[in-house]
Amino acid sequence: MLRIVIERPPAGATWRLQSGKADLVAPVTATAKKLVFEFPIQVSESGPVVFRGPFAQGPPAGRFIYVTSRGRSTEAGAPWGRRAKVHLASITREMVDSGATLEARFEGTDRKGGPACATVPLLGGGWTVARPTR
Repeated sequence: MLRIVIERPPAGATWRLQSGKADLVAPVTATAKKLVFEFPIQVSESGPVVFRGPFAQGPPAGRFIYVTSRGRSTEAGAPWGRRAKVHLASITREMVDSGATLEARFEGTDRKGGPACATVPLLGGGWTVARPTR
């Protein structure tokens, strides 16, 4: 399982996890201070870590996850125009073999006050083995 946490998302923005080319998945937890996405991902059983499945985007050696956002528009039909790219390259075989949920966090608001987009820097040093939730 992977968990992506968006810290301090801008007010009024809507976020979804991209599955495949066009399907969008809502967060499992959404508050004014953070959004949490949890989802399964398939991983090669041995050798270099290669991610597969509907959430894995990009070439095998450079997989990433897209988290798509729609600006502060209140219009339900507003376009999903921004995508934050969360790279998976720092996930090690040891992390995968631990069997634990792996977690990444990023700042949801860009320097202009809108939803973060493009390649987002991960907080706390990148992907980590998540602590169990209570």
